[in-house]
Amino acid sequence: MRILHTADIHLGQIIYQNYERRDEHDHYFKQLKKWCLQYQPDALVVSGDLFDIQQPSAATKACFNQYFAEIHRSCPSMKIIMTAGNHDSASRIQADHVIWDMAQTVLIGNSPAYDAQEGWEQKYIIKLPTGYVVALPYMAGDRQEQWQHLLHCVETDNIAHLPVVMMAHTAVAGLDLKGHDFEIGTLKTLSIDQLGEGYDYLALGHIHKPQTIGHQEDAMTEEVTYPAPVVRYSGSALHVSCDESYPHTVSLVDIDKHGGLVHIKQLRIDQLRHFYILPEDQDCYTDAEAAIADIKQWAETHRSGYIRLKMDYQVALPSNFNQMVYDVIDAYHDEIRYNPKLIWIGKPTAQEGDSNRPKIEIAELQQMKDPMHFIAQTIDNYPGLDLEELREAFEEVKLEMKRKDEN
Repeated sequence: MRILHTADIHLGQIIYQNYERRDEHDHYFKQLKKWCLQYQPDALVVSGDLFDIQQPSAATKACFNQYFAEIHRSCPSMKIIMTAGNHDSASRIQADHVIWDMAQTVLIGNSPAYDAQEGWEQKYIIKLPTGYVVALPYMAGDRQEQWQHLLHCVETDNIAHLPVVMMAHTAVAGLDLKGHDFEIGTLKTLSIDQLGEGYDYLALGHIHKPQTIGHQEDAMTEEVTYPAPVVRYSGSALHVSCDESYPHTVSLVDIDKHGGLVHIKQLRIDQLRHFYILPEDQDCYTDAEAAIADIKQWAETHRSGYIRLKMDYQVALPSNFNQMVYDVIDAYHDEIRYNPKLIWIGKPTAQEGDSNRPKIEIAELQQMKDPMHFIAQTIDNYPGLDLEELREAFEEVKLEMKRKDEN
């Protein structure tokens, strides 16, 4: 069985609240289409975070349709299996599944209900001529029994000992979080045991660094072979921060048989724009004029890329410093893109209030639809706040918005 494994595409992302990444996604999908044609996998699996936000624009949805329709036309016999991640709206992903069924494409948005009706398993098990794919979207809570039940169903049917792939969008113990900087929220991890037994390859999404759990020493090795089972993050399609200094890849996976060997070949994604931390030749900038002069020189040499600056914590920057940077890069027509969040060098490590940060799982934050849910969980940080009064105010706002929609 051969699959291409990718994840965390984040279509529609507007990075640093300023820059669209349509051309970067165009560049990525050209490569993905080329690899589908070149390697002829049985399935292309995309393990969550298809979109960057739960309500993508019409233009972003059109791009999604165009990208995957082109891949299907190029490889009509290849199955495409996509699941929702924590950035996605499960119901919106699920709503389109009937149309995509006609294009050899399976979309799975909604997770199994805790009290699922008899026969629910059929929706999540895709049987191919060469093997099985158990496709699960992002799921909150403890779902160990459901994961294991699905794998037992496959085991009962798999008399030919075909390979078994399982898809999930979650964080597992032993992962390398490099590149993920959570200013608000925490990351809850599951043990490998909680995901059940019986798969040969667990195709994960959620973490941006390509890696095989338990084999971090091989993270950047182009080709490796392991005995099943193998647990792997393909990594994200694009770099999303300067901290993601590692290559990003798509995983080409070959499995000889159930319980056999898993061969992984990393296909390196060529990034249209790279991320840079300036200055490149010293610890940090010690005054604003030197920083602007260096940015000008860097821009003339590189002419493209994302930049973020390291600044001495003692420097008193002029109030218009960010605008000074934008004035320098404006001539490059968005080819050079600036992250205005500076990296302060020498900043005291213990900041007052850090210990009071809300301990909410980051994926839970991204799925929240009601601001009252967040406020209720962090009420201790707002002494004197009247929760009921605030709830009534929100209800008034909702009613007013509903009246405007009706009119």
